[in-house]
This record gives sequence, structure tokens and C-alpha cells, in this order.
Amino acid sequence: MKLSSSDDRAFDIRTVTGEDLPAVAALDERISGIAKPDYWQDVFERYGGRRKGRYFLLAEDANKKLLGYIMGEVRAWEFDSPPCGWIFGINVDSEGRQTGVGTALYQAICDGFRKYGVHTVRTTVSHKNELVMSFFRSQGMMASHYIQLETELES
Repeated sequence: MKLSSSDDRAFDIRTVTGEDLPAVAALDERISGIAKPDYWQDVFERYGGRRKGRYFLLAEDANKKLLGYIMGEVRAWEFDSPPCGWIFGINVDSEGRQTGVGTALYQAICDGFRKYGVHTVRTTVSHKNELVMSFFRSQGMMASHYIQLETELES
């Protein structure tokens, strides 16, 4: 799928391949400050186009430079919830922000979810991550009637 950003820079969105993993891992490390190559290999094995309803997409410019990625899947009947789309990862290179890359990735994964009859998209965001929170809100996402709960496990 070929898209254009608001500044007329063209970019493509496609499924991540094994050859893309080093660039994806490097982008994540630049943003998170943590190298996790084993995690990215595992994500690719689980979400790299091998099962229906799972998505691992990237945006790249005309020179094949990675601009960003998004990951998610269709989940069904968790806590009696009808099938819905879950986005569990998105990153856009700082140079590509505010150019439509994130929005295009979000729209592409939502298009994939729609193919499975999904009408709702969910994600979990840290209340401290204002950048990602603002992005998802700009896409129309808001707090839902579900509440995330957690507990610390003792060693």
C-alpha cells in the first residue's frame, strides 16, 4: 500500500520480514534505551504474518529507511469481550513524527482488524507516556469501561 504524508513524502506500509528485524530492534533501542534482540525475534515468529489476525507492519520511505512499526492482533472473548483489535506496540522514528506515519500505520492495522469483523480497537498505555497517549487520543481512542489491574510478585 502506497501512502503520502502531509509533507508529500511518499512511504510504503508492508508486513515486516526477517530482514527488517535489525532495523526494528535498533529503532526500539533508540526510543526505549534497551536492547532486546531476542524479544524482537520472538515477536517476528509470532506476528510476522504466520497467523491470521496478527499484524506486524512497518512504514518505510522510498529509500527503504524504516520510519516506524505497529503490532497487534485480533483477540476474542477475553473477559466476555467480543472480538476486538489489540495494538500492543507502535514506534515512529523521531524524524518521522508529525508526518502522518503513525496515523497511516494505525489506519493500516485497523483495516486489517476490520477484515475480521472487528468494531473496537484497544491498547494499554502507561499514564506516564504522554507522547503515545496523545497519539492514540488523536486517533479517537479514549478510556474504556475496562480497568487494568496488576500486582507485584514476590521473588
